[in-house]
Amino acid sequence: MDFEGALSYLLSLGHETLTIKLGLANTKTLLSALGNPQENFPAVQIAGTNGKGSTAAMLDSICHAAGIRVGLFTSPHLISITERVRINGEPISQTEFARITAHVRQTAEGLVHSGKLETLPTFFEHLTAIALLALSDAKVELAILETGLGGRLDSTTTAEAGVVAITSIAMDHEEYLGHSLEEIAAEKAAIIRPCVTTVVAPQKQEVLEVILDRCETERVQPKIIQPDSIRIIDASPDGRYRANFKTNNDNYDNIHLGLRGRHQVMNAAVAIGLVEALNTRGLVISKEATRRGLETVCHPGRLEIRERHPRILFDGAHNPAAALALRDYLDEFVPEPITMIFGAMRDKALQEMASILFPKATELILTEVDNPRGASLEMLKSIVTGGLANRTHYSQSPAEALKIATELAGRNGLICVTGSLYLVGAIQKATKPETLESSSAKA
Repeated sequence: MDFEGALSYLLSLGHETLTIKLGLANTKTLLSALGNPQENFPAVQIAGTNGKGSTAAMLDSICHAAGIRVGLFTSPHLISITERVRINGEPISQTEFARITAHVRQTAEGLVHSGKLETLPTFFEHLTAIALLALSDAKVELAILETGLGGRLDSTTTAEAGVVAITSIAMDHEEYLGHSLEEIAAEKAAIIRPCVTTVVAPQKQEVLEVILDRCETERVQPKIIQPDSIRIIDASPDGRYRANFKTNNDNYDNIHLGLRGRHQVMNAAVAIGLVEALNTRGLVISKEATRRGLETVCHPGRLEIRERHPRILFDGAHNPAAALALRDYLDEFVPEPITMIFGAMRDKALQEMASILFPKATELILTEVDNPRGASLEMLKSIVTGGLANRTHYSQSPAEALKIATELAGRNGLICVTGSLYLVGAIQKATKPETLESSSAKA
């Protein structure tokens, strides 16, 4: 099986956004048949609504700076599926991805044939098995796993990580996780099990109570990040913050974060909490490695700037909480006129996201995302209100939307691409990757 064949097989299982089937049984059965590769390394699992991907990227960068052979599993990808599995900061090769996918496919089909599985595992169940097997084959010293959806029944939970973190929890994926913050929090807090080391970002009171109840039930003493343990010093002109962090064990002063946005300060605090948790479990991560990792981390598609004329800002803000973080960044750090390209999934809080983001747009371009869950143009038109209607344009494809935006923005404007990471990926495919500014480069 070559890479294209591997990709075709995975896609034949159904689009991951439509074939979600929460539950651990299939993944456990598949992993057992593969020899339980998840047992060959210690793991960190990170759950939450917003910030889990950035926190995972920060911890990965820190571990790499510390000389630890680290593996990272995240989702979704922007351009290539190989981005989801990284070893020492580098995506798995297409050849290795194809080899492991062939093995997992053969194993899964054998389980169905023998009656041990009723149906083939889903796209994400396959991908989790592929990732865990790849990390085992690479002999990583630590695996960092970003939870796909929820926590209690997400495939990554089968790894039974010894260290877990819960980042900011907000409303999202209600159709799967529940229709209240408390229900969503319960799904995510279920990754807390007896004997795990737990780091928790600041939360709304009703969310924190659910998490603390879970900790009490499992007899876990969590590390709760306190907002007053962080002191923001200043920010660069393009929105990279400098801050001091204080823990019960140490001070981390004058850290220049590599990722843009005020919200990344809190994600960095969670990453530092995870570092200290890992140090208590035998890994050696120095303060200097922690500093270097936080200052050099890259996380494509999250307040990522492409330097060209006009500039492009990519941010896959996909729910109201993420939209607010983007809006805060635009208010504080973007003085030029904004031409906004927006496309999103139809099951998101579109009207609320529109009310947060659209007022910042001098010109607005709405486009459909090539995804079965993508909102149609008709649906997107319904969320445009007031005087903005005269400044709104419509495009059938992200590539066409980019052409329209480039003409409207002129050389001195800024194009903001947002609403979905799937849209970010589509537009990045339509541009030249060599012009991407490294997120670690300082302005």
